[in-house]
Amino acid sequence: MKIAVLPGDGIGTEIVAEAVKVLGALDLRFEMEQALVGGAAYEAHGHPLPESTLKLAQQADAVLFGAVGDWKYDKLERALRPEQAILGLRKHLGLFANFRPAICYEQLTHASSLKPELVAGLDILIIRELTGDIYFGQPRGRRASPDGAFQGAPEAFDTMRYSRPEIERIAHVAFQAARKRGKKVTSVDKANVLETFQFWKDVVTEVHAQYPDVELEHMYVDNAAMQLVKAPKKFDVIVTGNMFGDILSDEAAMLTGSIGMLPSASLNERKQGLYEPSHGSAPDIAGKGVANPLATILSAAMMLRFSLDQPEAADRIERAVQDVLAQGLRTADIFSEGTTRVGTKEMGDAVVARLKAQG
Repeated sequence: MKIAVLPGDGIGTEIVAEAVKVLGALDLRFEMEQALVGGAAYEAHGHPLPESTLKLAQQADAVLFGAVGDWKYDKLERALRPEQAILGLRKHLGLFANFRPAICYEQLTHASSLKPELVAGLDILIIRELTGDIYFGQPRGRRASPDGAFQGAPEAFDTMRYSRPEIERIAHVAFQAARKRGKKVTSVDKANVLETFQFWKDVVTEVHAQYPDVELEHMYVDNAAMQLVKAPKKFDVIVTGNMFGDILSDEAAMLTGSIGMLPSASLNERKQGLYEPSHGSAPDIAGKGVANPLATILSAAMMLRFSLDQPEAADRIERAVQDVLAQGLRTADIFSEGTTRVGTKEMGDAVVARLKAQG
């Protein structure tokens, strides 16, 4: 089992170190190789995704990723900014299906921004199509406006587009996932305004005919955003496009108490995956030892389950995280009165201790 370890920038190095420590506490053998990515890679190699890093990722069974980005790189041309590394990995590895579970642990119901009764028992799986939509659509760029009231004025444009195969494969992923859960899929679109998402809705409906045991509902993205804070437990599996999924999954993260609790998996058709926390590099707290490593540790559990065929080990890590929360240990982002505040390393050590206590 070969794992490419790409810590990245900011708090990425700190949180990945804790996930690696947790993996090392399992009675499994891994080959782990680390490489630079993002701003760190730009500083060393002049590019956020060097060929050597990409080659390592392509040869690995899975990629454990931290976070990339820093404000000091914002003035670089877009192709050299740290964030291009994650987009490049998605493209070159064909990572089309992003899984973001939003689970509110019993111990964190009071850390959520919503009332405890709205989030207690929350368990949503957001499946985001990851390689299409406006993030990758062509053409894109800047030009002089060719027509309209502001003809000749500078303008910028991006293209939203989806092909039938792209929609079909993510729909199959969603329906198959729902079969193992609550058997309900909510497909989020903007079909009332966008031709792209009328097409999305039509194709998802056609694919649904192959899954008569799964309920399908369609919901406009603005209504979905509202329902996530009004009645989040009505959702089981949400499937949507790249941009809408980016926004809704971060909204759902706050239902769980903190985005620091939200893991993610990005998979290709071979089940090779990239696993990362849903939060960013947080340069304002980098090096302070206060970041929450649990999203990264839980991402490592997803890696064991989806790419490395080790579901029992994944279960062990998830139980250990729950045990640590039950002990009252909290990093700053989920701290509340009556709990014990710990740092990044201490939280990782506590998860390792619980793993060892499991025997």
